[in-house]
Amino acid sequence: MPAGRTEPIRVVIADDAHVIREGLAATLSTAPDIELVGICSDGNELSAAIAAQHPDVVITDLRMPPGGDGEGIRIASRLRKTDPDVGIIVLSQYVESAYAVALLKDGASGCAYLLKDRIHDREELLSGIRAVAARGSVLDPSVIEALIEGRAREANSPLAVLTPREREILAEIAEGKSNAAIAESLVVTKRAVEKHVNSIFAKLNLPGTDSVSRRVKAALLFLTEEQRLSPPGS
Repeated sequence: MPAGRTEPIRVVIADDAHVIREGLAATLSTAPDIELVGICSDGNELSAAIAAQHPDVVITDLRMPPGGDGEGIRIASRLRKTDPDVGIIVLSQYVESAYAVALLKDGASGCAYLLKDRIHDREELLSGIRAVAARGSVLDPSVIEALIEGRAREANSPLAVLTPREREILAEIAEGKSNAAIAESLVVTKRAVEKHVNSIFAKLNLPGTDSVSRRVKAALLFLTEEQRLSPPGS
């Protein structure tokens, strides 16, 4: 048993691929300090197993029914709110940094993001389970590299020059809202919104007197950036 534990780490696994489920189950069966308490093939089964078994750790595929892309992340995000003491390991076939960011946006404690290639390494998988059960975190080295590259791309984004408040107002512009509507939504004065909008136009190098055209161009820049940085299927 890990130091400080007197009971096995209770684990539920979920993956729509039979061979992955069987492989995970076989690996976990070799560890005396880990108890497999649920095997699921989709997100609905996983949610039911979590409610029934109250596991210490959940191992979930990134993509599986019923939600497909990002189903594992959605369940993980829900767990962070409803059962924050449950450790979460998300498995992915490929490096998808946007999903890793989504998993870690509320903190890395008790979370792991691993590529499926890694789970063939018995000790790496078991150490990952023990780490998240102890509120540690584990990131695949390839994911870390992708996150660093992603941060570099964000820094080179034309929107990087905007303040958080300006980005917030730009998001409202992209929804087609007027300055008055934005002021009401953000509970600020219309004059404050106008000041921020003018700053946005200047920073994004959108000069001119045609306010409508500049709003459209600014909105397109925002939407293009959001699409580039968002996970597929989100």
